[in-house]
Amino acid sequence: MNSLKDRVAIVTGASRGIGLGVARELVERGAKVCITARKPDPLAEAVEQLGGPSVALGVPGKTDDPEHQDDVIARTIETFGGLDFLVNNTGINPVFGSILDVDTDAAAKLFGVNVLAPLSWTRKVRDARLGEHGGAVVNVSSIAGLRTSPGIGMYGVTKAALIRLTMELAGELGPGIRVNAVAPAVVKTKFATALYEDREDEVASAYPMKRLGVPADIASAVAFLLSDEAGWITGQTLVLDGGVTLGGGL
Repeated sequence: MNSLKDRVAIVTGASRGIGLGVARELVERGAKVCITARKPDPLAEAVEQLGGPSVALGVPGKTDDPEHQDDVIARTIETFGGLDFLVNNTGINPVFGSILDVDTDAAAKLFGVNVLAPLSWTRKVRDARLGEHGGAVVNVSSIAGLRTSPGIGMYGVTKAALIRLTMELAGELGPGIRVNAVAPAVVKTKFATALYEDREDEVASAYPMKRLGVPADIASAVAFLLSDEAGWITGQTLVLDGGVTLGGGL
C-alpha cells in the first residue's frame, strides 16, 4: 500500500464521488494530493476526510478556467515540492435526450469541460513538471464513450473523444509521460443518480457481477495505472463495468 509513497497528484473534481475515492486511494498508498472542485465548502470537507493539510490541498475553481489550472499546478508544486500525476476526473452532463436535440452551446460546453479541459491540464502539467521529471496521467472516461448511450448521447460523444485524446497524448508524450484512461459503467455517485435511482436492482440485474460500481472500484484501477507497476502501459482504456458490456446493458 506504499506503492505511491511521496508521489504528488492532482485530482480534478474530487470533492465527492469517483474523484474523492481516487484521492483517498492515492493517500492510502502514500501519495499527497491536490483536489479541485467548484464549491469551496465541500472541498474543504474532503480535505479533512483525506487527512488534512499534511497530505491534501484543496483549490476551488472551474476545471475549464485556465487561470484556475495554473493556480492549482503552482500551489501543488509549492506545497508538496513536486508533481508526478494528473487525474482528469471532472466531467459534466447538463443535457438529457436525443443527441439531435442538444443545443449547440450546451454541446460546446460539454466538449470544453470533458475534452478540452483535460487536454489543457495535461499540457500544463507537462510544461510545469512532468515533461522534465516524467509522470503519468489518467483520464476518467465512460462506457458511454464505447457504445451507444440513449439519453446521454452527447456526453458519450465527449467521452469517446476523451478516449481518443488519451491515445494521441500517449503517442506524443512517451516515454516520459504515460497517459491512460478508465471507462466505468454506472457507479453509485450523485452524478450518476438519474441512471439508477429507484431502480438499482433492475439496473444491476444486467451486470454479471449483479451490482453497480462504487468509487473504490474505480480508484484502485486508477492507482494501478499511475503506479510503477503499470510502467509498460500507455494509451489504453481500462473498462471497469462489472461485465455489463458483455451483454448489452447500460
